[in-house]
Amino acid sequence: MNATPTTALPIASPELCSEEEVTRLVHDFYARVREEERLGPVFEGHVRDWPEHLAQLVDFWSAMLRGTRRFKGSPMSKHMAIDLEKDLFDRWLVLFHITTAECNNPPMQALADDVAARIADTFWRRYQMLRWPQVMLPVLGVPTKD
Repeated sequence: MNATPTTALPIASPELCSEEEVTRLVHDFYARVREEERLGPVFEGHVRDWPEHLAQLVDFWSAMLRGTRRFKGSPMSKHMAIDLEKDLFDRWLVLFHITTAECNNPPMQALADDVAARIADTFWRRYQMLRWPQVMLPVLGVPTKD
């Protein structure tokens, strides 16, 4: 049996991409999100200061892609307070993949897409645990009290 070769993901480093590329990715992506029919209202309903939010997102993605350490925050708790459906996570990822493809930096795209997929998966799993623990705990093999 022939194994499919796997390509290692790039490592976050300053050589992977520039700060300008990170900033463009974040700004282009969230401009797209804000225009999206279903995602736009969700973000508009929760983001009070877009310039501040975008600056924080640039810091986050700079940490993920370039290894910088200036991001401060705990995004999980803020996102868990929002009422979301699985298709919104999927749509977020589709828009992200479209935007990273437009960056014309394949190594950056590969790492960014991987990180985004992991974020969406983690958020969705945590969201399910908070909303439906009686369903999710048995799926994870955790006994529940009946």
